[in-house]
Amino acid sequence: MSLERWDTVWRRNQHLVAGLLRERPDLRVLFVEPAEDPAYQLLRRRLPRRGSGLREVPLSGVVRPGTLMAYQPTKLAPRRLDPRVDERLADKVVRTATRLGMSRPVLWVNDPLGAEVLRRTGWPALYDVTDDWLLASRTSAEQERLARQESYLLSECLEVVVCSHDLVRSRSRHRNVRLIPNAVDLAAYRTRRSRPSDLPTERSALYVGTLHRDRLDVELCVRTAQEVSGVGRLVMLGPVALDAEDRERLLASGVVLLGARPVDEVPAYLQHADVLVVPHVVTGFTQSLDPIKAYEYRAAGRPVVSTPVAGFVDHVGGLVTIVDADDYPRVVRDRLAEPLASVSVSGVPDWSERVAAMGEVLDTVAAGR
Repeated sequence: MSLERWDTVWRRNQHLVAGLLRERPDLRVLFVEPAEDPAYQLLRRRLPRRGSGLREVPLSGVVRPGTLMAYQPTKLAPRRLDPRVDERLADKVVRTATRLGMSRPVLWVNDPLGAEVLRRTGWPALYDVTDDWLLASRTSAEQERLARQESYLLSECLEVVVCSHDLVRSRSRHRNVRLIPNAVDLAAYRTRRSRPSDLPTERSALYVGTLHRDRLDVELCVRTAQEVSGVGRLVMLGPVALDAEDRERLLASGVVLLGARPVDEVPAYLQHADVLVVPHVVTGFTQSLDPIKAYEYRAAGRPVVSTPVAGFVDHVGGLVTIVDADDYPRVVRDRLAEPLASVSVSGVPDWSERVAAMGEVLDTVAAGR
């Protein structure tokens, strides 16, 4: 039960699932994506779409048919109009699993909606906590729902895995948890790649990741883009989950919005950037994260300027400069004006290590222990 779709922009779930499937030829996975929400799309003045349903996902290194299936349901009504909408979505997931012959699978929950599937089935379950959504900015109704579902998962899942030390501290108050942090595909960064044609010819301060107000300090990005004008450009690579007003503000300040790129193209952008930046807001939510970009930035070996957020404050010195929002634009400008060669960084963990650790947890859950 994933918080993201299976697409060309890979997050933790995709790296772990792909690694497990390549190592375990007999494994089958039903990857449940967040439901498509036509009512929300209409509210945002977008063309409404139904969920894509059930489909097979091709994966290099995996050739057995039916090994990886993705399923995206449709959310037919808002929760305020249909209080049972989560139950209906869970029923669709259970029916789809049954259709695939999964009579008692391991339920791997990343999306708290998985609580409703667990409540219906009693399948042996793992809760993989990657973000502390209880600390994010949400409506009171949404916070109440998330708290209720998470409480059930913490109580009923056989194992709970978290990705950051902050999540260890908060969730271990309720039960024992296992820490499995994120990582990077080191092999993808060991080969020097050609400069992407759409990376600006000026010197570039590059941000990689989803552009979302939960993480990104939009005002700081605007000030930084204005400050570096004449020296270089602030470039942002990743899915844009901002409203139209924020997008326009970024573009007007000189930010280059490249949008999302497939996972195998991302290393080239990091290798050819002059500075890698992390203009994040400093909140309880961002301090709970273990950002994958922290590992990607280290693997790229380029200088980093970050606000004091998790994933970067533990690596102060060397390539990483931590600075508060007041001084951030000036420091980025100074780093852009100082051409620095790439360096080789040791000790960066590879996804293969995390795949092995998660495999052990899944084996424990499958055995009902």
